[in-house]
Amino acid sequence: MKASFSATLTGSDSPIAGIAKPTSSFGSKNTWQFQSMDDSLHLVIAMDQEGHWQRITGTEPYLSGWTEELGEQIQKHN
Repeated sequence: MKASFSATLTGSDSPIAGIAKPTSSFGSKNTWQFQSMDDSLHLVIAMDQEGHWQRITGTEPYLSGWTEELGEQIQKHN
């Protein structure tokens, strides 16, 4: 089973620290959620059939670069 890990996303003002963990809540085998330590950001991403990370849901406002940034960290973790 895939394990949770500490992840950091690039915020507009400062880095956003949190935990990335696998989830099966959205029916995809490769779906992950990120929850920031201060609970200000929640992001769920999944890999599509072509191998690209897609945002499923999350808080607003949202920076589009977070999807790829989190996806890269997940791939390095695995």
